[in-house]
Amino acid sequence: MISILIFVFLLVLFLPLTVNIVENNLEVFLFFMGLLTIIISGGFTEALFAKAAQDPIKIAVAVFIAGLLFRWLQAPLERVINGCRRLIPHRLFIAFSVLFLGLISSVITAIIAALVMVIIVTTLKMDRRSEVRFVVLSCFSIGLGAALTPIGEPLATLVVGKLHKHFFFLMQLIGPEVFVALLMFSILAALLVKPPTFQMQITKRSNKREGYEDIFVRALKIYFFVMGLEFLGEGFEPLINTFLVNLNPALLYWINMISAVLDNATLSAAEVSRTMGPITLKAILLGLLISGGMLIPGNIPNIISAGKLKITSLEWAKFGVPLGLIFMMIFYLSMFKIIL
Repeated sequence: MISILIFVFLLVLFLPLTVNIVENNLEVFLFFMGLLTIIISGGFTEALFAKAAQDPIKIAVAVFIAGLLFRWLQAPLERVINGCRRLIPHRLFIAFSVLFLGLISSVITAIIAALVMVIIVTTLKMDRRSEVRFVVLSCFSIGLGAALTPIGEPLATLVVGKLHKHFFFLMQLIGPEVFVALLMFSILAALLVKPPTFQMQITKRSNKREGYEDIFVRALKIYFFVMGLEFLGEGFEPLINTFLVNLNPALLYWINMISAVLDNATLSAAEVSRTMGPITLKAILLGLLISGGMLIPGNIPNIISAGKLKITSLEWAKFGVPLGLIFMMIFYLSMFKIIL
């Protein structure tokens, strides 16, 4: 069974990068692969199916409501963004946007922060390379920033609840590292995201409002995406219990790069324990959160922004994987002597 699960994991990791039909139907693919995984592992039960069907409802509803707000408020938000852009130099505006999105995501949720970021992208009309870089950097920022409070993203909610900690526990535990990372992402954005030329501003796509049907379909896709991730997390639990749970946290930090394709909330549920010290908890959480930005399936903001802006898995990986590895190394070295 373990060897089959490893094979399925490799399919989940590589098929979206190499097969167009999988790339174009990523949410459905992950749902069926999750269902297959849970059947292979022997963990399929009616109770699990009911839980997996119920848990994504809040997220899907939030995506739908956020989509409606995005549609209704798109014009005034574009005016605000254009006004700020005229007053602030481009590179400073880009840096501030990445930093602001990361900080505000812990309050307005990662989903809404991602939709605000999409408005910024469509308003600025950058070249494709700069656009992808800005989106990936912003999603790294949002994914990390949203984990500072339990309302920002599911991982934070689950960890705080499992450890029976107070609302600001994660902000105290990983806040300094997250703030440093957000500053670094914003500086990189200022350096790597080029200002749009006058010709780009004329010829780039118009900010056409999406229809209500599109909003509903996206929410439905997110529902099946989250449901599939829950199946994957439960289905791969034998792998996690066999290879991960009792590892040294320094090694676990790197292995948690599987969060790039699996639900980091599920992984944290399997790995986090009340008996762990703060250094071990910090290593586990930072490994999960940083790697979540490396590939599209790693975070819900990635899925939302890539879907709306038609960013392919390969486009994302070309920038997201090297960036994630660099940041993984930076924070590993910052904790190296303490952990070992």
